[in-house]
Amino acid sequence: MSLVMAIIFYLVNIFVPPLMGEIMLPGVNIKAGTLTGTIALIFTAIFLIRALADGLVLSDILTDIFVKRLGIKEDRSPKRAARDAIYIIVILLVTTALQPLIGTLESGVKEPLMDATIYVSLAMILILIYDIGRILYRIVERKAESMADSLAKMTDRMKNRE
Repeated sequence: MSLVMAIIFYLVNIFVPPLMGEIMLPGVNIKAGTLTGTIALIFTAIFLIRALADGLVLSDILTDIFVKRLGIKEDRSPKRAARDAIYIIVILLVTTALQPLIGTLESGVKEPLMDATIYVSLAMILILIYDIGRILYRIVERKAESMADSLAKMTDRMKNRE
């Protein structure tokens, strides 16, 4: 339901502000379309975050099923990797949603703030990607060690039979 509401508010953000034309709000000196678009974007972000939180629960369940099929008994690492992937998506969405809002600021403030937003989000995403890589490496390493141990035991049994 949250995803549906996020899509509805996103569509409101796309279609309603152009229909308002050049109507200025008195006392605030902001176009009505800009204010409506900003409010719709905020509601879109709220419902999208709620939908992603619901998706987090589903990803935990799917991760458990996938991990059990692989034979990995580790509980926390795959879940953390899935959460990191969802955090990356949230960072991308928030950064994308902030760009139009920052674009309405004065030109002296707009460019540095846009650059800072992009670079901070990029740094956060790189850290999360590194963490996912580290987790996946640890999982693959443990699985490879267990396979190597089982192969070593098989060869020992084969030698003992001879």
